[in-house]
Amino acid sequence: MKMKFKLNEDIIKIIISAFLFVIAFFFKEYKMVYFILLIFSYLIVSFEIFKEAFKNLLKGNLFDENFLMIIATISAFIIGEYPEAVLVMLLFEFGEYLSDLATTNSKESIIKLMDLRSDYVNLKKDNVIKKVDIKAVKVGDVFVVRPGEKVPLDGEVIDGRTYVDTSSLTGESVPKEVGIGDCVLSGFLNDSGLITVKATSEFSSSTASKIINMLENLDDKKTKTEKFITKFSKIYTPVVVVLAFLLVLIPTLMGGNFNDYLYNALVFLVTACPCALVISVPLGFFCGVGRASKDGILVKGSYGLESLDKLETIVFDKTGTITEGKFEVQKIVGDGVSNLELFKLVAYGEYYSTHPIAKSILKAYKGKIDEGEIKNYKEVSGYGVKATVFLKKLIIGNEKLFREEDINIPEVKAFGTVVYVALDDKYIGYLVIGDKVKKSANNLVSDLKKLGVNRVVMFSGDNYDMVCEVAHMVNIDEYYAQLLPIDKVSKLKDIKKDSFTAFVGDGINDAPVIKEANLGISMGGIGSDAAIEASDIVLMHDNLEKILEAIKIARMTKGIITFNIVFALFFKFLMLILATFGVASIWMAVFADVGVTLIAVLNSLRIMKKKVQI
Repeated sequence: MKMKFKLNEDIIKIIISAFLFVIAFFFKEYKMVYFILLIFSYLIVSFEIFKEAFKNLLKGNLFDENFLMIIATISAFIIGEYPEAVLVMLLFEFGEYLSDLATTNSKESIIKLMDLRSDYVNLKKDNVIKKVDIKAVKVGDVFVVRPGEKVPLDGEVIDGRTYVDTSSLTGESVPKEVGIGDCVLSGFLNDSGLITVKATSEFSSSTASKIINMLENLDDKKTKTEKFITKFSKIYTPVVVVLAFLLVLIPTLMGGNFNDYLYNALVFLVTACPCALVISVPLGFFCGVGRASKDGILVKGSYGLESLDKLETIVFDKTGTITEGKFEVQKIVGDGVSNLELFKLVAYGEYYSTHPIAKSILKAYKGKIDEGEIKNYKEVSGYGVKATVFLKKLIIGNEKLFREEDINIPEVKAFGTVVYVALDDKYIGYLVIGDKVKKSANNLVSDLKKLGVNRVVMFSGDNYDMVCEVAHMVNIDEYYAQLLPIDKVSKLKDIKKDSFTAFVGDGINDAPVIKEANLGISMGGIGSDAAIEASDIVLMHDNLEKILEAIKIARMTKGIITFNIVFALFFKFLMLILATFGVASIWMAVFADVGVTLIAVLNSLRIMKKKVQI
C-alpha cells in the first residue's frame, strides 16, 4: 500500500521546526542565538504534545507517551543536551505523522476500494432527465441509471433490463441480471442496459451510506487485545517513570556522575514509549475489517473480528441459510374441494404475509386477488395465519396450529414444508412447499471442523422429518425442529453456556436469536436494516463459504497483531536493558520508539494485501 503524503498543519510545523534546528548550527558560536533557535524549534514541534498531555492530566490520565516525551526532552535541556532534546521531539512527531498518515491512507483506500457512493442522480420528472445532487432525492422519486454508472440509491426497477456488477457489496464477481420488479442497491454498477428505478431509500438510509458509515465508525466494542494494551499502558508507563527515576537516584547516591545517569534515564524513557502498541493494534483490526469488507464480509468493528478467531460452536438457521430460501409450490392436494379452489383460498389467506412461504404461494398463483374479500387477517408467529375469506373462517398453517385449533389432519410425509388448510374449522387439504439446499453447504461441516469449529448445530421451525432430511444432506449431526422464535433463543442460551457460539441466520426473522448469540452473523443481508442492526457480521453475498473466509481473515489479522505485540515488547525490553547499563544512545532509543512503531504499522497494512486461501 503506497502512502500519499499530505501537506497539512502537522507536517508544516515539522518542516519549520527542522529548518530552525538546522539553522541553529550556523550560529553555534553565538550561544544565545543558538539556544533561542533551538528553543523555538522545540516549542513549535512539541506544542501539540504539551497540549495533549495537559488534556490528559485534566482527565486524570497523566502517564502516557506524551508525558514520557516531555520528561525526557525537558531533562535533556536541563543537562545541556539541547540538540538531542529537539531532535528526539522532531523524530517522535515525524514518526507520529507517518503513523497517522498510514492509518488515514488505509481508511481512504478501503473506502475508495468499496467505491459505493455516487454524488448525483439522473432524476426523471415529466419525461425530462436532470442531473441533481443525490441528497435532494426522496423516496418514490424516479431516476435513470445508464450503462457504466453506479446505482446511486436503493430502489426497484420499473423499466428496462440489465446486468449489474454487485462485487463492491458482495465480493461476487459474476454479474446479476435485473429487470422490472427487481431490487437494486446503491453501489451496484450497471454493466449494459438502461434502467429506470423508483427510489426506496434516501441518501442517508441507503445501503452504500450505511456500509460507509460503519467503516468510518468502527469503535463500538473494544477487543480483549485492545483492552489488554490499554490496561498494560496504564501500568507500564508509571512503572517506567519510577524505574527511570531510580536509574538516576541510586547510582548518584553511590557516587556516580549525575549527568551521565540522567542521560541513561532519558534514553530509558524515550525507548519505553508504547507507541508501537497503541497505534499498530487498532490499525491492525481496522485493516482486518477493511479487508473483510473488500470481500463482501461486513464486520461491525474489531470485536466481531476477534470473536471469529475463538469460535467453538456455530448454530445455523435452516431456511435461507443452509437452504436457498427460495420456496416453490411442489404439490397441492384438495380434500373435498378442487386443487384450484384450495390454491385460490390459500393465496387469499397468505396475501398479507411477508413470510418466504407466503411469497412463494403468491408468486405461483396467477389469478387476481380482491383485497375486499379478506377480513380479520391475523398472523400467528411460528404457526401460520388466520383470516376471514369470502365470509368464511380460513386457517392456514403447520401441524402445531391445527392441534391447537383441535382440527384433525392426516399425516403427510413429504420433502418440504407441509401447509395445512381448514375452512370453517374443517380440514380441506394441504400444500407442499419445497426448498433447495445450497451448494456451498455440501462441505460446510468438514471445512468448519478443519478450522477448529467442532460443534455445528441447525435450528428450524419446520417439521422434524424435513429438518432431519436437510441435516443428513449436509452432515449436521445435531439439529432441532419445530422451534418457535422464543424456543430458538432458549435453546441457544443452553448451547452457549458450554462454548463460544455464533448464530447464523437471515437477519430478519432471526433477529432475537442473532442478538442472543456471542457472535451474530447474517447471511445475504444486503439492504436489510434488521440484519445490520442485529448482527455483528453481515455476509453481503448469500454464500456459506464466506464464513470460512471470514474466520481465516480474522486469524490472519490476529497473527499479524500478535507478531506486532511480541516484536515491539521484545525490542523495547532489549533496549531498556541496554539503556539501564548505559550501552544505548539517544539515537538508538529514538529508533526503538519511532522505528519499531513504523515497522509495526507497515506490518499491519499487509493485512489488506495478503491472500486468503478458501
